[in-house]
Amino acid sequence: MRLLLEEVLRACGHQPIAASDGTEAWAAFEREVPPMVILDWQMPGLDGLEVCRRIRAHPEGEITFVLMVTARDRADDLTAVLDAGADDYMSKPVTPDNLQARLRIAERRIALSRARRAAEEELRRARYLAGIGETTLALHHEINNPLAALLTHTSLIQSGIMGEGEVKESLSLIADQARRIAEVVKRLGEIEREERATSVEYLNEARMLDLRAEGGAAAPGKVR
Repeated sequence: MRLLLEEVLRACGHQPIAASDGTEAWAAFEREVPPMVILDWQMPGLDGLEVCRRIRAHPEGEITFVLMVTARDRADDLTAVLDAGADDYMSKPVTPDNLQARLRIAERRIALSRARRAAEEELRRARYLAGIGETTLALHHEINNPLAALLTHTSLIQSGIMGEGEVKESLSLIADQARRIAEVVKRLGEIEREERATSVEYLNEARMLDLRAEGGAAAPGKVR
């Protein structure tokens, strides 16, 4: 049976890695994590169901297509195969034509799974980059304005052209703007710990991260 499977796999363009029992099969999987595994239910050492369960529990085992070969065809037996995490099963006796048909199904499923993972990764990256843009715009809006006021009043004080009353007023404003910047930085830390954030509409339909403290003044646009 193992030789038959190897020959059909090679004829279909695959490179089989043979294992004589379940223990050897599991060790081979841990070494390479192949895209597809064909298991016999009844094997020495670990049986096919146990190897399948271990594959699904492996950090990278979700992406592997598992085909189970079994002589059992009762409804509860097939349910056990699917419950163990197998993607498909094939009843004995195995013929080259049946195996090739199952391989074509597996190849399509593997290709679709790869395309889905690639799309998910692209979406994750797009969201990450969008988040960077929203954060940059929010920092520019929430920190640049108070920072400009802080530097302006500091420069006026240093110039010596202000009266005592004006100096006190400017120092009070500088303290207020410094506290505003501190609140923005604190809010950034809170968002990182909460792992969630909202954004608000800014100018020209752009969006920026909402860094307002609870009860703070509303930024332009609607909160998403």
